This record gives sequence, structure tokens and C-alpha cells, in this order.
Amino acid sequence: MYETFYNLTGRPFQLTPDPRFYFSSRTHKKAMAYLVYGMHQGEGFIIVTGHPGTGKTILVRHLFDTLDHNAYVAAMIVSTQLSAEDLLKSVVAAFGLDPQADDKGELLARLERYLREQYNAGRRALLVVDEAQNLSNAALEEMRMLSNFQDGDAALLQSFLVGQNEFRERVFTAPELEQLRQRVIATHHLDPMDEEEVEPYITHRLSLVGWNEDPVFTKGAYQAIYNYSRGIPRRLNTLCSRILLYGALEMAHTIDEKIVAEVIADVEADVMGSASAIKPAEKPRPVSTAPVSPLNDPTVPMEAAARNDKVSSMETRLNQLEGMMQSQDQTLKQLTSLMGQLVKGQEPPDEDDKETGAVSKDKD
Repeated sequence: MYETFYNLTGRPFQLTPDPRFYFSSRTHKKAMAYLVYGMHQGEGFIIVTGHPGTGKTILVRHLFDTLDHNAYVAAMIVSTQLSAEDLLKSVVAAFGLDPQADDKGELLARLERYLREQYNAGRRALLVVDEAQNLSNAALEEMRMLSNFQDGDAALLQSFLVGQNEFRERVFTAPELEQLRQRVIATHHLDPMDEEEVEPYITHRLSLVGWNEDPVFTKGAYQAIYNYSRGIPRRLNTLCSRILLYGALEMAHTIDEKIVAEVIADVEADVMGSASAIKPAEKPRPVSTAPVSPLNDPTVPMEAAARNDKVSSMETRLNQLEGMMQSQDQTLKQLTSLMGQLVKGQEPPDEDDKETGAVSKDKD
């Protein structure tokens, strides 16, 4: 919707991680440096953690995009409470192998044979496990066992474990993960972006979809966006997407702090509207005597509310135009009738006749 109004070629703030929109913030640069370091080491585990929405997945996908595929073969799995056995099958399938086997030993042999073939062909194997906090300790021990595949002194498989904050804490505190700990060669925690990074982050994403400084964001708008998002990319994307929608509906070509505040109020109203089904709001908004706009109704989704508001406005305008046209049509009919009577030499009807619709006739 807003793409058309602002002449954009796509949605710059979609929530699905897209490596095309990767932004090299300070914390992401450090994380990439650790990943590259680990690749050069060619062994062990690298752990990257961060709060939800800080850009862990897009970091990994950006890494995959930068790999020399003649030198590396990479696979990625997303952990969803995988058992140790299911994890092994997922790893085998991620490298394009058949995960069906009569027993675990057959799967391990199949994977080792594949890794050895890649090594002999001059390619290193990388495995990335996303959402690693969902792995059980038994599954993590299985990961450690996979790191035992070697050709002489060279490891055949290197793994990056990517997860939320609690994952790193568990790895470094659980007694049963001591052997895994000893093989961790680097860790990095992704922090939210700094305040001064918000503006280049937003303009970077906009520029990738043909943005030509329409709309323009004021300094106050960037400040308000940072204050709300706290520099977390996912929160920032969600807010900016709503801002562009709001701006398009209001035909705004400048986004200032007032617009940002109004959008934030709508977002928070949506949240309060959902929460009210569980518990009453702590501080309800004051009731206004003005007509209620769907945009201010927290029970209506943003896009539906915006559409209803526009439709209501258009219907009002159409009703006004129809009334004017009906009045003009009636006047035109009266003038046409009067001109016809004058041409025939008839007297125009008097006011009483016009009101009653009577027709004057001679009674000769």
C-alpha cells in the first residue's frame, strides 16, 4: 500500500530476515569478525547470542551470502526442541543427504563419508544451528561428538551455535557440557544498535527499495524511533513499517516526531486492546466527544482501521457530490422546461403550479 504512494520497489522493513537488507552495525561487525576468525581456525565451536530481534538470523544468512562456495559447503538448521537422534537426522538432511537409515551408526557413517569427500575436494564444511537455546544438553553433546570427525589433524566439520542469552549461560555453567565448553573458541553477544546508528539503518533499508528521500525523516523522528525501539532491529522494523503506512494514509511526505508519537500510541493501543481481554487497562484513555476514528480504536487492526477511515471519508464526500448533482440536475430540468415553453409562446407556470406539479391549460 505505502510502496505505491512513496514510489518504493518493495517493503524495506519486512520482519522476515533478508540478507539483502543486512546492516553492518558495530555489534554485527564484531560478530562477523568472530565468525570469520572461526572459519580461519577451521575447528571448534563459535557461539553468537542476543536478545530476540537483534538480528542473529540475518547475520548468519549474510555470512552464507559472502562465502566462497568453491571453498565452503554450508548448512543451517533451526532447532525446535530436537532430540539427539532428531538432531543427527536434521544435520544429515541439511547437507542434502538421505536422513533415513536403519540405525544411528549408518547415519554417522554417511555423514562422515560426505564430509571427507568435501575435504578431499578442497571444501570445508560449516554447520550453523539457529535457535540453539532449544537444544537439550543431550543434543548439544551429540553436536560435540560430530566435531570429532577428523582427517589427520584437520577437523571435517565446524559449527556455529546461534541462540538467545540463556543459551550461552547454560553452555558455560552446566557441568555435563564441560567437554563442549572446552571446544568453544569464541563467543559474541549481539547488543542493540546505538542511537546514532538508527538513522543510517533506516536510510540503508529505504535506499535498497528505491527511496528518493520521500518521505523525509526529521531528526526528532529518528530520536523518537530510537527511544521506542531501544535499537532492537525487529522493534524498529515493526514501528517503521507502521509509520510508512500511516504516512501514506495521511499523504505525509515528512515524518516528524509527532507522527511517530501518533503511530506509537496506535501500536500501544493495539497491545492494550489485546491485553484488555485478560485484565483491564491500568490507565484508560479519556473519552472524547469528537467522532470516533477507527485509527484510534485499539480493537481494530491498523490496516483495517485505516481502510475504514478512508472509506468513511470517501462516502461522506460522495454523498455531498451526489446531493450537489441532484440539485443541479433539478435546476437544469426546470430551465429546460422553461425554455421550451418560451419557444412555444406559452406562459411559464406560476409558483403554485411549480410546487404542486399542476399543468396550466386553456379552458376554451
